[in-house]
Amino acid sequence: MSQIIISIGREFGSGGRVIAEALAKRFDIPVYDRHLITEIAEKTGLSHDQVEKYNEVPKSRLISRRVRGFSNSIEDNIAEMQFEFIENKAASGDSFVVVGRCSETKLKKYPGLISIFVLGDMSAKIKRIKELYNMNENEAKAFIEKKDRKRKSYHNYHTGLHWGDSRLYDISINSTRLGIDGTIDLLEDYIKARINGSQK
Repeated sequence: MSQIIISIGREFGSGGRVIAEALAKRFDIPVYDRHLITEIAEKTGLSHDQVEKYNEVPKSRLISRRVRGFSNSIEDNIAEMQFEFIENKAASGDSFVVVGRCSETKLKKYPGLISIFVLGDMSAKIKRIKELYNMNENEAKAFIEKKDRKRKSYHNYHTGLHWGDSRLYDISINSTRLGIDGTIDLLEDYIKARINGSQK
């Protein structure tokens, strides 16, 4: 397998981003997540904060519409620019890790794609978010649910498929079971097995 594309879908609070960054380091390849925001900001002239506001956010159905295939929704346009960015990287033969962005579906035609979905027990996710954002338990739970609703809506809108459905991914893993470090180790072994299997 000359090209490796590691797609990481994740529940909020599951540690998916940390896992993605660690795998990128272990395989010495770039990771695209928040880096895409900077890329889009530079191309559009929007500020980083403006792009962040609409990043992986479902469009407003009340105020957006399409005319001759073009959308007046900034959410749609930012999403399409991100899809185009990862598609161009994949088409060029680059290896990379990408977090979210419907990448398990948008890049499924590439043989080097390894798609992963990271989930976690709610209690563990609440604990993680409480510590990261200095929230109480109720605030953390509400924040997690809000973020995941947005991710689900965004994913389902742009793919027509169900976010988190295990059939969309090569492997779904609960990071609570082995912890973040153990999950990274297991996924590294899985990815190496896939690489070695493709070379036989």
